[in-house]
Amino acid sequence: MKFNIAVLPGDGIGPEITQQSVKVLRAVADRFDHEFNFEEAVVGAAAIDLLGDPLPETTLELCKKSDAVLFGAIGDPKYDNDPSAKVRPEQGLLKLRKELGLFANIRPVRAYESLIHKSPLKPENIEGADMVIFRELTGGIYFGEKSTAEDGRSASDLCTYSVEEIERIAHLAFKAAEERRKKLTLIDKANVLETSRLWRRTVTEIAKDYPSVKVEYLFVDNAAMQMILNPKQFDVILTENMFGDIISDEASVIGGSIGLLESASIGTENALFEPIHGSYPQAAGQGIANPIASVLSAAMMLDHLGLKKEAETVRMAVELSIKLNVCTIDINKDNHYSTERVGDFLESVISDTEGHIVNNENLNLGQMTII
Repeated sequence: MKFNIAVLPGDGIGPEITQQSVKVLRAVADRFDHEFNFEEAVVGAAAIDLLGDPLPETTLELCKKSDAVLFGAIGDPKYDNDPSAKVRPEQGLLKLRKELGLFANIRPVRAYESLIHKSPLKPENIEGADMVIFRELTGGIYFGEKSTAEDGRSASDLCTYSVEEIERIAHLAFKAAEERRKKLTLIDKANVLETSRLWRRTVTEIAKDYPSVKVEYLFVDNAAMQMILNPKQFDVILTENMFGDIISDEASVIGGSIGLLESASIGTENALFEPIHGSYPQAAGQGIANPIASVLSAAMMLDHLGLKKEAETVRMAVELSIKLNVCTIDINKDNHYSTERVGDFLESVISDTEGHIVNNENLNLGQMTII
C-alpha cells in the first residue's frame, strides 16, 4: 500500500527523534511491502526563524493533502522567556490542530513491567496500570477569547464548550472503553465550572447509548491525587482540553519517563501523531533524547492507516528494546545508548524477518544486536 506522510520535525530534539521514527517506518515499509512517501516541512520556532510564521501556509497545505502527519516537537527558550513575544512557536501547533480539525487527543499510558523501578511512584501502586486518556483538543480555555487590559494589570481567558464539541470526543472515548475494560472516567470541575456541568450532563446522556460501559465522575483535583495514589483504577479517561493537558503529563511519571509516551490527534478527515514531551532544547544535538515516544506515535499512525500487524511489530520491537535495556540515558543511566543507536536497534529488529536471536554479549559491547 502507498501512503503520503507529512513530517514536521519542529524544534529542539524534534528532528532527532523524528528521524528515528522515519527510519523505523522505512523498515516497516520494506518488510511489509508498503510505500511511504515522506515530505518534510517546517513548523514552530524553526518556521518563525525561517519565514516569520510558526505555521507557514505551505506546511498547512502539505498536512491537509497527506494521509497522516508525523510531528516532532515545538518550543524554544527565546520565546518561553519572553512574555511580550507576539509570535510564538506554540501558536503554530494550536492553529494546526484547529485547521485540521483535530478535536481528539488520545494518549495511552502504561507501566512497563521492566521499568516499574524507574518510576518515582511505589511499584505496588503502578504495577498493571494501563489507561487511555481522551483529551478534547480544539475547544476550551486554550482557544477561547483572550484579553488584557490596557494598563496591563488584568487579563482574561474565556473557556467555552458546546454540546457538539463534547459529543464527538465522548463517542470516541465510549467506543474505546467498549473494546477495553468497559470503564470510563469523566474528569471535570462540575462543582465550580459551568462548562464542566455541561460536560457532565452531555456525557451522562451519551452513556445511555453504551450500557456495557461503567461511568465514573471525578473532580480534577481529586483525579490528580488518584493518578498518584491508585492509577490502576483508570481505564479510559475523558476530559476537556486544559485538564487533559495537565493530567496526561502527570500520568507520564507512571512509565518512568515522559520519553515513552505517544499520542494521536484525530479529526474527521486528518490525523497527527506526536510524542507528548516538549522540544527539550537543552538536549538538542547531544544524542540523548529518547525516540521511543515518537516511534510509538508512528505505531499509532500505522493503526490509523489500517496497518495493525505493522503497528504491533513496531510495539514488539519497542518492548524488546526496553526489556534488553537498549535505552537512552533517561531510562538507562549506566550503559545507555544514543538516540540514533536506539533507532538502529528498532530498525534491525523490525527488519529481522528470520527471527534471529538477540546476542546479549554483543549488546553489552555496543555492537550489532542481531546475529
